[in-house]
Amino acid sequence: MMRFLRCLTLAWLLLAAWSRAEHVIVTGGPALRKWENLRIVPDQHDRWWANFVRASTLRMDEIRRIYGPDAPLVWVVYQPGYQTRGREDGKPYTTWITEVAAARHATLIWFNNTERFIQALNSRPHGSIQTFDFFGHSNRFAFMFDYGNEIMAVSVSWLHERDLPRIKASIFARNAYCKSWGCHTAESMSAVWKRALGLPLEGAKGPTDYTVISYGRLPEVHGRWAR
Repeated sequence: MMRFLRCLTLAWLLLAAWSRAEHVIVTGGPALRKWENLRIVPDQHDRWWANFVRASTLRMDEIRRIYGPDAPLVWVVYQPGYQTRGREDGKPYTTWITEVAAARHATLIWFNNTERFIQALNSRPHGSIQTFDFFGHSNRFAFMFDYGNEIMAVSVSWLHERDLPRIKASIFARNAYCKSWGCHTAESMSAVWKRALGLPLEGAKGPTDYTVISYGRLPEVHGRWAR
């Protein structure tokens, strides 16, 4: 009888942990065309405004296939990038993103700077983040929420590896899967992430390629994925 009760308790705890699991997807902003058009064609970024948005929704679809159709999605999006690109293109991109989130039953959280991003992340319940994905520009030291939006080829908003100790490790599930789909993350930031948060961060050694999202595939790396 006691063994049965222990098994029942364990099953209840596992079910409770599963029910509060969240899947956090962070989406950085696009560059402005007025800056990118000044660069040579091979160095231009974000001809399409929704590179990171479409990649994020592809990942949402994958998560729902793996974890079930009701898997809770938390979509954390850098708002200023889509406001300025929307003004440039004459399109209501922030409205469209809000509608996409509603259609996918995802909790949408806008942020506009590093402080707000850290606050949004740290507000997640204890042990709730089962998966974490970042889609956006990056270099080996930082997630760049903005790049080439306010200033040509410059970021004015980022999460640097020095900021990682400010994130609560307790918000992640014990075996959470974390991945950066930006360029070069595994060349430095992944190691700092592991030291600060106690979890691996899969990232790229080399640049990532978002052109494949037009074929319904998640970004690929010209190099290799590593932790």
